[in-house]
This record gives sequence, C-alpha cells and structure tokens, in this order.
Amino acid sequence: MTTAVQSIEQFADAYLSALESRDLDGVLALFAEDGQVHSPLYGPRPAEQFYTQLFEDSYSSSLTLIGTMSGSAADGDPLVSLWFYYDWTLVDGTSAPFDVVDVFQFDEEGKAKRLYIVYDTVEVRAAFEASTGGESYRAGS
Repeated sequence: MTTAVQSIEQFADAYLSALESRDLDGVLALFAEDGQVHSPLYGPRPAEQFYTQLFEDSYSSSLTLIGTMSGSAADGDPLVSLWFYYDWTLVDGTSAPFDVVDVFQFDEEGKAKRLYIVYDTVEVRAAFEASTGGESYRAGS
C-alpha cells in the first residue's frame, strides 16, 4: 500500500494517536485536501469540518486497535480498514463507547480521500443527541 505513511501499521498509529489526542492538524495531514468523511452520526462532511465538530463534541477518548485490513475498491483505489474500540466521552461527561471499523479509501498520492465510519449507533445516538442538544444525521431525512 502506498499512503502518506509507509505502512498500514504506521498509518493506524498516526491516525489513532491524532484522533485520541484531538490533534486536528495531525488527522488532517493524513487526508487529501478535499477529503470526505461519512459518519453515521454527523453524515457526509469534509474531513476538516467533521473532525473540528467531533473534537468540539468530545471530552476525551481512548482508542484500542483490534485489527487492520487492506484491499482495493472496485475502481482500484487502495482501501485500509481499522477496527478499534472507541471509548468515547462526550463533552458533557456522558460515556458513549463502541466498536468501530473505519474504512479509508486513498488517492494516488497516498492520502485518504474518503473515510466511511461503520458502527452500530443504537446506544450511542441517544447519548450523542442529549449531549450535543441536536439531532444526529439520519440518511434520507
């Protein structure tokens, strides 16, 4: 895999470290300038907008990598998936942990051009909406 970092393990470490420490510049350095994030709670957004909002809505997080996967999209773009436990504490102190798979699609320069976040929001959604005071994204609404 050719990415902005040398290996899947280095990418996973860089991404999870930046995400856990709420390092906006560190996360965005892994994305293409027009990178997009597709989130079950926030919907599809530009990466900068997504991470800015996520970090504002977060008090803390602790991430535990479970595994990595790699492959390719139907169009040939490299894919990397990170499976991890996200022990998320919302800004109001509410605990909202979950297991998640982040699926990254890379461009020809090795930057993430799309991220698809996959997890079950059944328990997290209510805590998120109560903490942020707004409704989360729902496809088709």
